[in-house]
Amino acid sequence: MGTGELDREAHVAAGTEGNGGTAAPRTLAEALRARGDEGLAALLRARPDLLVPVPSDLTQLATRAGTRASVVRALERLDRFTLQTAEALAVAPDPAPYRVLLGLMAGDEGDADTGAALPRAVRILREQALVWGDDERLRLVRTARELLAPSPQHPSPTGLGPTVAEATAGMSPTRLQEIIATAGLPTTHDPVSAVAALTDLFTDRERMGALLDTAPMEALGVLDRLVWGPPYGEVTPDPAPPVRWLRDRGLLLPATARTVVLPREVALHLRAGRAHRLPEPVPPAVTPAREYRPQVVDSTAAGQAYTALATVEELAKEWNEGGPAVLRAGGMSVRDLKRTAVALDVTEQVAAFWLEVAYGAGLIAPDGEAAERFAPTPEYDEWVDRPAAERWARLAGTWLAATRTPGLVGSQDAKGRTLAALGPDLDRGIAPEVRRRVLTLLAGLPAGASPDPETLLARLRWERPLRGAARESGTDLRARLASWTLTEAELLGVTGRGALSAHGRALLPGAPAPGTDHPVDGHAPEHPWKSPAPVPAADGSEASDGRRPAHAAVAGHAGAAALLAPLLPEPVDHVLLQADLTAVAPGPLERPLADTLAVLADVESKGGATVYRFTPGSVRRALDAGQAAADLHAFLAAHSRTPVPQPLAYLIDDVARRHGHLRVGAASAYVRCDDDAVLGEILADKRSASLRLRRLAPTVLAAQADPATLLEGLRSMGFAPAAESAEGDVLITRAHAYRTPARTAPAPVPEGPPEPDATLLGAAVKAIRAGDIASTVVRKDESATPGAAGGGELPRTSAAETLATVQAAAMTGSAVWIGYVNAEGAASQRVIAPVRVEGGFVTAYDHTADEVRTYPLHRITGVAELADDAV
Repeated sequence: MGTGELDREAHVAAGTEGNGGTAAPRTLAEALRARGDEGLAALLRARPDLLVPVPSDLTQLATRAGTRASVVRALERLDRFTLQTAEALAVAPDPAPYRVLLGLMAGDEGDADTGAALPRAVRILREQALVWGDDERLRLVRTARELLAPSPQHPSPTGLGPTVAEATAGMSPTRLQEIIATAGLPTTHDPVSAVAALTDLFTDRERMGALLDTAPMEALGVLDRLVWGPPYGEVTPDPAPPVRWLRDRGLLLPATARTVVLPREVALHLRAGRAHRLPEPVPPAVTPAREYRPQVVDSTAAGQAYTALATVEELAKEWNEGGPAVLRAGGMSVRDLKRTAVALDVTEQVAAFWLEVAYGAGLIAPDGEAAERFAPTPEYDEWVDRPAAERWARLAGTWLAATRTPGLVGSQDAKGRTLAALGPDLDRGIAPEVRRRVLTLLAGLPAGASPDPETLLARLRWERPLRGAARESGTDLRARLASWTLTEAELLGVTGRGALSAHGRALLPGAPAPGTDHPVDGHAPEHPWKSPAPVPAADGSEASDGRRPAHAAVAGHAGAAALLAPLLPEPVDHVLLQADLTAVAPGPLERPLADTLAVLADVESKGGATVYRFTPGSVRRALDAGQAAADLHAFLAAHSRTPVPQPLAYLIDDVARRHGHLRVGAASAYVRCDDDAVLGEILADKRSASLRLRRLAPTVLAAQADPATLLEGLRSMGFAPAAESAEGDVLITRAHAYRTPARTAPAPVPEGPPEPDATLLGAAVKAIRAGDIASTVVRKDESATPGAAGGGELPRTSAAETLATVQAAAMTGSAVWIGYVNAEGAASQRVIAPVRVEGGFVTAYDHTADEVRTYPLHRITGVAELADDAV
C-alpha cells in the first residue's frame, strides 16, 4: 500500500473535529465547545485532574487543560506510539495537516502498521485535548509543544534540532547571503527571504539530493553521525574541510562559537522524512516462558494461598500479647523486623511483605498508647472466624489496591533515611496501576502460561514510557514494581508457578480472555491502564476512599473466593499420635483443636503435615492454663486416630503429679509445701542461693525475690511449682490476647484524583455547559441598552427595570441574564428562567447551576434580555 492510499484511508478513519459544518475552531475552548457531551465526558474521564474543582465553563476547562502540571500528567499516561505522534507534531509546522503528520511518522516510503495505528493515536490526543483542530489544521497545545519541542536544554526524543529559521535567528544578513550563494541559490534582498529560500531548498527532495551528490564522502560521514541525534557537534575555530563544506552551504549552522547544529529540515531529508528512527505502532507481545496445565496452576496457587493465611495467623499469634514498639518516626525497627522474620521462618523482605499486607487489611495496627506498640486489631478476631477463601480474598484485594510498597523496605529515601516496615513514606501512587496491569497482561496469556519477564517489562515500557520512569535508588521504579508484583502474587497465591490462577483472574473484572494478548493487527487497547478498583470496606458496601461504591470489587472478591474454596484443604478434626512424643496433623486443623494443641505441644516442623512435640514444658503450660491431667487424656483420646502412646500418658501424669505440689505467693514471695523434705532439698541446692530463701516454718520458705522470679528459678531447678492467690487457690495462667482499639485500615494514597464515575461525569458536564451558556450567551441589544455591561462585566439596571424585566420573563417563560452578588459579596453572572416573582424574591430555574433557586431581588445588580436563540 502506497503513502497516498495510506493517507486517504487514515484520513477517513481519523475523522474531523466534529464542527457540524461550521468554521474551524480558533482556540481550544472553541474546539471543546463543538464537542458533544460524550466527548467532554471522555476528556474528563481520561484527565480526572481537570475536575478538581469542576470548571465554571469551557474556557476555564481549556485553560486548565493547558496548564503545565495537567499536560505533564496527561503525557505520562500516553503509550509510546501516541507519545511519538505528539513528539512528531511538536517538530511539525503549527498547524500541521494530517498528511504532513503521516509523512513524519511513516516516512516517504510509508509503513502499513504506522498508517493503521496513527488514526487511533490522533483520536486519543484529541480526546485528551492535547491536540485540537480538524485534519487540515492539527494543533498541539502550546504547553505540550514547549515540553516536547527540541531545545539545547531539553533534547527531543526525535533527535531533531532547530529549524533553519530558529538556527539562523540573529545571524548577520551578509553571512546568510554567503550561505545561499554557496548553496547555488540566487541572492535575495532581505534575511527573511534568504531563510525561506534555504528552507525551500532543504525541503525539496530532488534539489536536496542533487546538492548532497556533490558533497565529499567525509562530509556525508559527518552528517551520518548527527542525523539521528544528538544534532549538535563541536568544531574548532579552523574546522576540517568536510565540516567547512557543510557549514558554508548551511547544512550545518552555528549554534555557539564552538558548536554547530544540523537543521531539522536537513535531518528529515536524510531520514527519508521520518521523525523517529523506529516508530513503534504495535505494542510488543508478552510471550510465555513456560506452560503448565491450568489445574496444576490452580492447585499450586491454592496451596500458597493456604500458606498465606497461616502466615498471617502466625504473625497475629506472635503479637498476641503485644508486638514490637513503634519507632518515634513510625514503623518498626530493623531488629524487630529480624525477630519477626525468624518467628515466621521467612526472609526479612518477605516478612515486611506480610506485615504490610496485614496492616493494609486492618488486621494489625499501632495501639495508640503512650508507649506505642503494634498489636492485632479487633478486626482480626472477626476476620479469623470467616471462611478461609473469604479471608484470602480480603488479603488479595487489599494488596491489589494498596499504594504501600513493601519492596521499598530497607532502601533509603531522598534524604538518606532507611525506610522502615509499617513506617511512613512507603506509598507510591503508581503501585496499584502496575500491579493491576501486570496481572491483566498475565490474564491475556494462554491459560497456565507464565510470562517471560523481559517481554512483560517491554510491554509496560511501551504502554507507559513516561509513567513511573522516574528513577528511584538508581533503578526504574516501574520495573521494580513489576518484578515485586510477580513475586508477591506468587506469595499470596494469586499466581501458581508464575501463571495466573482462576481465582486470581476473578480479582480482575473485565480481564481479557486467555490467549488474547497478541497484538498482530497494529492496534492496542484504547485505555489499558484503568484506575484500580477501590478497596471495599469491612462490610463490602462502600469504597475505602469514600467516593463511590465498590460493587465491582466486592463481586470480584466474592467470585475469587468461590473459585478458591473447593481447592483449599478441608480442616481435619484429628491428629496421629506417635510413640516418640510427637503428633502429626495430616492437614489444617479445626480451630478449637488447633488452639488447644498449640498450648499442649510445640510446633516442630511445618509443611503438608504439621508435627507437634510434647515436652514437660508444653504439658505444664497446658496445666497452667487450667487443664487437669484427666482433661488432657480425654482430649488426646478424642482427637487421635491412633491410641495414646504410653510414653505420652506417663509424661502427662508425671508433670501433673508434680504440678502445684509447691505453692508460691507473695512475702516478697514464699514457697509452701506439705512435704518438708522437699523444702529442705531446695534449701540445700546451691542454685537457690540467688533466691535468698529462708525457712519460716517446717512447710514454708520465704524469699526476697518476686513471685515470677521465684517461679522461674524453681522451674529451672527441675521443680514444677504453681502460683497461688492470696486466698491460697491455684492461679490459672492464660495467654492474654492484647488488642488495639478499633482502627481503620490505611486507605491508598493515589498521586491524583481517581477516575470519576458516570454520575459525577454527567453532573460535571451539565455544570460546565450551563456555566458556558452564562459566560457566552448573546444579550439582546447589549450595546444599546443603557447601563448594560460589556466585556463580561455585571449588568447594571435600576431596581424598577430589574423587577419589570424578570416579571415579564416569568410571564413569557423566557430566560434572562442577571448579575448577582451573594451574601459573601462574591459576584457572578447567571442565566435564569424566572418562574415566580413575589415578596422581594424571584424563583427561577438557574441554567448555570442546573436547578431551581430563589434569589433576593435586592442582590440582583441588573438584568438583560437574551437573544431569541441563545438558550
